[in-house]
Amino acid sequence: MAEKMKNKTKHCRKMWLLLEKLNLGPRKKLFVLSLGGLLWHRVHCDEASKIPKYRHPDAAYESFMVYKGPYCEGFMKFCPERFEVGIWSSARETGDCILGGVDQVECTDSGFKALEKKDNLPSRIAQYSSSNTLLIDDHHYKALLNPPNTAIFCTDYKVDQVNDMALGDESDLITGELRLYLDGLADADDVTSYVKEHPFGQPAITTKHSDWGFYSKIINHFQKD
Repeated sequence: MAEKMKNKTKHCRKMWLLLEKLNLGPRKKLFVLSLGGLLWHRVHCDEASKIPKYRHPDAAYESFMVYKGPYCEGFMKFCPERFEVGIWSSARETGDCILGGVDQVECTDSGFKALEKKDNLPSRIAQYSSSNTLLIDDHHYKALLNPPNTAIFCTDYKVDQVNDMALGDESDLITGELRLYLDGLADADDVTSYVKEHPFGQPAITTKHSDWGFYSKIINHFQKD
């Protein structure tokens, strides 16, 4: 069985390389997004004061209740039309329309609660680099070790933000700021240049950050390796 799976993987990689050589049309950029805080808000059952009285949860798992943000479903339909989509999540598995997913099992425990660069990627993901990949998260420390200008950091969605329009309106009467930003990025030549020229959301961690003393230790730790 193991040998059969190995041969199948090799075959898939060869087929993908052949498709790459054909160069059929422009390649979509990849963006990797965190679900929690961007698309939904989750509340632990023990946190009674944070459980809203005016709406029911959209989903539940283990001890958590999940509340989708406004226009979440429309945004998720928009994303695969303009990008290849990867998901960073510790809460759920990925769907069929996305390129791939990364969860806590795929991360290296650095001792600092930060992510480590992974070089051995699946063949379909290995074609992406800092020039055509964007991370979207609500915590800027998750991109601390990533190349500059390859991530944007949105303000996290909370369940009481009923008028949050960041993801856009499904009727297209109103287009959210994040969807507008991604539309521009999809048409840009290079991710890093676009992010540098179009700041969005929370700023990345730099030497000006109030906790730079802590973050600089993490950076120095990995630069030694």
